[in-house]
Formats: sequence, structure tokens, C-alpha cells
Amino acid sequence: MSAEFVLFWVFAIATAMSALGVIVTKNPIASAMSLVATFFFLAGIYVLLWAHTVAVLQVMVYAGAIMVLFLFVIMLLSLGEDTSMTKFSPTRIIGGVATAGLLAALVLAFRKLPEASTGWAASVDQLKAFGTLSQLGDVLYKQWLFPFEAVSLLLLVAIVGAVVVAKPRI
Repeated sequence: MSAEFVLFWVFAIATAMSALGVIVTKNPIASAMSLVATFFFLAGIYVLLWAHTVAVLQVMVYAGAIMVLFLFVIMLLSLGEDTSMTKFSPTRIIGGVATAGLLAALVLAFRKLPEASTGWAASVDQLKAFGTLSQLGDVLYKQWLFPFEAVSLLLLVAIVGAVVVAKPRI
């Protein structure tokens, strides 16, 4: 079992769990923070695919800019946190156990890593162009230009709609 294999499953399970947290959580701020965690774990999967540019863009654009806008909309609509959490809630206990399990799995995975890998350099040479800005620009602006612009327009409409809904309260 390789480190990439272990990290992929760690990131995949964490992505699925945090995405589930977006759906299940009743508190809008906790849901938005769960979405930020989903974006970060997805960026980790991109790093494992040697798409470092896409991973950085994932963190900067989605986890940074878009989620800041969503949190501003949540604050604009006056959707606050639920302050009735108890000190020992089940979610805190589950989170602590999951964190300890993740730490133990990572320690075990790092102990099993070989000292030097010989087959790694050949695959790196094959993937040098994967995830570069040039390749990303070619795909984004030649093949996927319309969906890219449609998503940006959809986000703009969502933000304007949230402001229009909140305007009578301001």
C-alpha cells in the first residue's frame, strides 16, 4: 500500500463526510464551514493527481473568494449561530474520535513508507504538463468556456438575489 493510496482514501472519505455535513447541518454558518472543508479536501485530491495549479486555484477561488461571499450573504440575512450547544455534544465527540483515528492512520502510513522510490521518477516525467496553467487555460477557455461563464453568471445572480431578499430588512 502506497502513501498516495492511503492519502487518497483519507481525502476521499473526508471530502464525502464534509459534503454530507453541508447537507445535514442545520446551522448555515457551520454548513458553510463544512463546504470550505470540502473544498480543501478536494484540493488535496488534486495535489495527489499532480494538478498543483488546480489545487491552488481551488483553495484561492472557492475556499477563499466564493465562501467569503457566501458568509457575507449569511451575515446579511442575519442567520446566526445556534448558541445552545452543550459542552459534550455528540458531534464534538465524533469529531475528536475521527481526528484521533486520522492521526493514527497517517502515522501508520508514514511508518510504512519506503526510504527511496525508484519507479516514481518515470511517472513524474509523464505528468509534467498535467495541471499547468497553460493546459488549464487551453481547456478552460477553449473547451469549457460556456459552462465557465454560465457558472459565474449563476453565482452573480445568487448573490444579487440574496441582497434583494435581505434589502427590506436593512
